[in-house]
Amino acid sequence: MYPPIVDYLKDKSVLLVGFGREGQSSYQYIRSHLPEKKLTIADKNPLSVDDPLVTLICGDNYLDTVNQYDVVLKSPGISFKTVEIEPGTEVTCQVDLFLRFAPCRKVGVTGSKGKTTTSTLTYEMLKAANKDCRLIGNIGVPVFSSLEGLTKDTIAVIEMSSHQLEFTHTSPEVAVLTNLYEEHLEHYKGGFKGYAAAKFHIAQYQKPDDLFLYNATQGFPEIMDFSAVHSKKVGISADAPLPFEIQNEHLAGIHNRQDVLFAMAAAKHFGATDKDCEQAVHNYKGIEHRMEKVGTFRGITFYNDCIATIPHAVLCAVDALKTVDTLIVGGKDRGLHYGYFEKALEKSDITNIIGTPDTGISIVRAMKKAGTSKNAVEARDLPEAVRLAYKLTAKGKICLLSPAASSYNVYKNFEEKGKHYKALVREYGAESSEDKK
Repeated sequence: MYPPIVDYLKDKSVLLVGFGREGQSSYQYIRSHLPEKKLTIADKNPLSVDDPLVTLICGDNYLDTVNQYDVVLKSPGISFKTVEIEPGTEVTCQVDLFLRFAPCRKVGVTGSKGKTTTSTLTYEMLKAANKDCRLIGNIGVPVFSSLEGLTKDTIAVIEMSSHQLEFTHTSPEVAVLTNLYEEHLEHYKGGFKGYAAAKFHIAQYQKPDDLFLYNATQGFPEIMDFSAVHSKKVGISADAPLPFEIQNEHLAGIHNRQDVLFAMAAAKHFGATDKDCEQAVHNYKGIEHRMEKVGTFRGITFYNDCIATIPHAVLCAVDALKTVDTLIVGGKDRGLHYGYFEKALEKSDITNIIGTPDTGISIVRAMKKAGTSKNAVEARDLPEAVRLAYKLTAKGKICLLSPAASSYNVYKNFEEKGKHYKALVREYGAESSEDKK
């Protein structure tokens, strides 16, 4: 007897689009159960797969044959913005198939920002309550890697990106929408509306007994029709009372407080107590690249917030850290609007704004043109930005890298950029005064 996902795919022609971490996970899962099944893998980059039953389609036209297959299993990072899907072809993804067929309970977490913190806290609260739980999805663990050993009592906490939700038409038992801001506009038909519609899939297909937790502080644009959600809807406000004090430096700021409240509401749905939630919050170790303290060097404390790829996340970090003297911003230009961000920076207590390509340069130039009172300077790259930070930042204050943009113009991802930043901070921080001349 085949597992439900395998049974669904076994008699269909299948195309795997994208062969990164998730694409390889899909291939390995299908092949482990269907060793004789023919598969096709499409990727823009050259591939080599030692499997005579695999057909490879590589190069710039790798999406041209999408409609020749019954099922297209798409990796999250690949845009179908210009692809017209014809009747008879189903586009799906690991998250969609997991939601449809995995024999366990599920809580899904999405949002422009806060989803990793909320997912991790939910998982830790359930662990503290001695629940059988898994933390999977956009957090770095492909969902197919967690299919073995699931039971009806297992609780899967799934971090869901908009890319994963775009072709998902099943919703989890508990859906969490932390917030919604402009991001990934280049990926979707309709820009922000397309992005918001993908996010909304997390709750759109819920049943009446399910639970939808949404951001009551922010509110949402009219393009999200909450009347289409048939589950129990509960708004979570950032200033709602908590049964305990958050005494954890990794959870500073009102935005993190709201993430704690989201996680508590989700975990308590599955039986966690206030005591379980408090224990998880107390023991929370933080997440790499999210308001991550790198250390204090030459009297300056450096923070790495490379996961902050939109302006709102940057402003939350600045507000939480309080004594930011230098802010390093900049990354790939994805068409986001930075006008309100520039005005917010002007009103802030930040002294130095260092802009790196591409968006950081534009922000610095726009602020200078507007007659900024800040010391706004350009840096040709991250190494120069860190050099400038050591020169400009006041002793006893903070230098924060928080890009307000993605890292793809220079780096493979935000993790690579964050690791480079930390290495630069430590390298330059260890230099002698002779080295600095």
